[in-house]
Amino acid sequence: MEFTARRILIAGVSGSGKSTLAARIAERTGIPHVELDDLHWGPGWQPRPTFAADVRDLAARDAWVTEWQYAGARPVLLARAQAVVWIDLPTRVTMARVIRRTIRRRIRRERLWRAGNVEPPILSALVDPDHIVRWAWRTRDKYRTGEEALPARLESRPDVTLVRLRTAREVADWLDALG
Repeated sequence: MEFTARRILIAGVSGSGKSTLAARIAERTGIPHVELDDLHWGPGWQPRPTFAADVRDLAARDAWVTEWQYAGARPVLLARAQAVVWIDLPTRVTMARVIRRTIRRRIRRERLWRAGNVEPPILSALVDPDHIVRWAWRTRDKYRTGEEALPARLESRPDVTLVRLRTAREVADWLDALG
């Protein structure tokens, strides 16, 4: 089956590889990748006031690949999406990735997105209920069950192609099939 979508959402919980896959799709297809975290986060981890307008501008473009994130952005992007690629990896895989990524970013003091934020101290995971590691654990099943269940969210858009990838091998194979 040929994949011809030009407006693509990459869904998955934190640590699933959404941004990585989006960037790889962009490299292979020439479709521009816009990272939603870059549009959302301003200095000091504060949401940028232009986020909603930036998402509307992105959705209006002819071609894009971006992450399925942020409750306010999802319906705007889904209204124009042609495909949703759902990276549905096991929790043990995504949590290991989140922990490794968070530690790496903190140790290297990596500047994140245009805002230049850095991960908070690792031990803040013990006291901050919204620390990325705790948040990732709390939301680990959100696209599989309940109100955020992805197949149910797409019922209003039967024309949108849903690709569900359950292992890192499936992700790699699907990406290879893009050409």
